[in-house]
Amino acid sequence: MTPVRSPRTPPPRLPVRPRPVDGPALSPMLHRLAAERATGVLLRERGALYLCDGQVVHAESPETPGLDVLLTTGGVLDAEGWREAVAQAGERGRVGRYLVDSGRVAEGALELCHTGALFDAAFFVLGPSSAPARFRYGDAHWLGTVRPVPVAALERETVRRRALLHRIWPDPATDTAPLIRADRQAQPPVPARQGAVLGQVDGMRTAADISRALGRPAFHTLVDLRRLAAAGIVTTAPPAPRRHHPDRTPPDHMSPAHPTTHPTGEHGEHGALGAPPPLPLPLPLHPDTPDPVSALLAPSQADPNVALLRRLRDALEAL
Repeated sequence: MTPVRSPRTPPPRLPVRPRPVDGPALSPMLHRLAAERATGVLLRERGALYLCDGQVVHAESPETPGLDVLLTTGGVLDAEGWREAVAQAGERGRVGRYLVDSGRVAEGALELCHTGALFDAAFFVLGPSSAPARFRYGDAHWLGTVRPVPVAALERETVRRRALLHRIWPDPATDTAPLIRADRQAQPPVPARQGAVLGQVDGMRTAADISRALGRPAFHTLVDLRRLAAAGIVTTAPPAPRRHHPDRTPPDHMSPAHPTTHPTGEHGEHGALGAPPPLPLPLPLHPDTPDPVSALLAPSQADPNVALLRRLRDALEAL
């Protein structure tokens, strides 16, 4: 009698990381510049991307430590060596080449540090923006070309990093706000890398401040902070209370009947940068501290324009 064979159960399929769904480009303007092999600098709200023949050769953002910080903090180069390279080759746009040719930095180490700094800054430059962008043709960075990065690769990495942060902790508030330690009696142990970040949390520093203090890429700091937030160890500091001045009345153009509007634009494809952010409220002067504007007006009390200047002063203080 022939034995009956049971059907073979197919082996389970190996898990496959889902690919991000293709969506609109992070910056359509950047794609057009890549297609036309443009050279120059793309200025956006949170930084700049430098292009050469349509590829990104440098990126910088106030949210991230610069290449000089990463090189010097990491022990690859001393501060004096960096200053010498900028002085000797900055005007010719060949600082990177000078560092390698002078033997101060190995070519592989420079490429590794520069590519990391480029992706780090580009993550913020390509972030959401409320101001239009503009492109200046022909501008080049003083560092020079180290290792160009295609626009498509830059966008893929930016999307991947966004997805990673969202998986760790979906609230982006810890990326930009001042941070405090959560009020808990027992703090669980954390890895040494996160412990260094946690040691910088003081209620005033932001993620960008912590990155500069530690000399680390800003994105790595965001990852550590989101993990600390997910563990309930770090949270955002409460907003500082706004000072109220009952004796100060807003000028006519600031009254609720005439609200001030600020133009917003998408990452505009043409035109100049948008309006600068509104100025912060001025801190009140100490009673014993002379008002600098009043001190300037004091010698000319008889001038008929004093009243107008005072009204101008009050309007500026109310901004």
